[in-house]
Amino acid sequence: MSKRNTQQRRQIIVGLVQEQGEVSVEYLAHLFETSEVTIRKDLTALEESGFLLRRYGGAIKLPTEMNEESQEQLSKQKLAIASAAANQIRDHNRIIIDSGSTTGTLVKALHHSGLVVMTNSLALANELIALECEPTVLMTGGTWDARSESFQGKVAANVLRSYDFDQLFIGADGLDLTRGTTTFNELIGLSQVMAEVSREVIVMIESQKIGRKMPNLELEWQQIDKLITDDQLDPNVKQQIEALGVEVIVAK
Repeated sequence: MSKRNTQQRRQIIVGLVQEQGEVSVEYLAHLFETSEVTIRKDLTALEESGFLLRRYGGAIKLPTEMNEESQEQLSKQKLAIASAAANQIRDHNRIIIDSGSTTGTLVKALHHSGLVVMTNSLALANELIALECEPTVLMTGGTWDARSESFQGKVAANVLRSYDFDQLFIGADGLDLTRGTTTFNELIGLSQVMAEVSREVIVMIESQKIGRKMPNLELEWQQIDKLITDDQLDPNVKQQIEALGVEVIVAK
């Protein structure tokens, strides 16, 4: 198949997922005669738009119950989580906001004075510099990772280690109740460094992702101080997480 522009390619991917139920990155890269990196970016964008669910090595069709109404609910959950996260921040705090759609929502909720904000995301940095509260914006630099659309690698890690921070706000693809936060991305080293240089680690995650196990362990429970999620969290799961020594904040 000849190369098509991004919009056309993504429309076809959505159709294939609907027809087949599941597609692999390798198959799509061969089909469109493009790189696996490009396909991963497509799948990430389509997941964030609510057209499919990412799975290790590819993507699957959305469950039938995840209709437009549930996608609207998911957006409301992200906003509630972001508002609750913003309430944890004090004026003049030095914080890290990791790349991601849930953590990215936090940027819009920032209103504090004198903030210093580090991020590894170009998109979030652009949003931060436009805020009326005018935070001091720091970037990690490093090696650009197209899959996560963020900077990673040794340079980014070294930059982080030259600072200290009050709080880290980080998301996750999944939350394993026995191990900790999990992710599709194999580049998890920078998340570890972010946690190391922060006095408080706060995970922002929708309740739908809790119990979802991804192939890569990102942060273990003992590294996490607080977890902020939405009001659909099962009370029994909340108690289970709190028993691990993690404060659970339910956003409403």
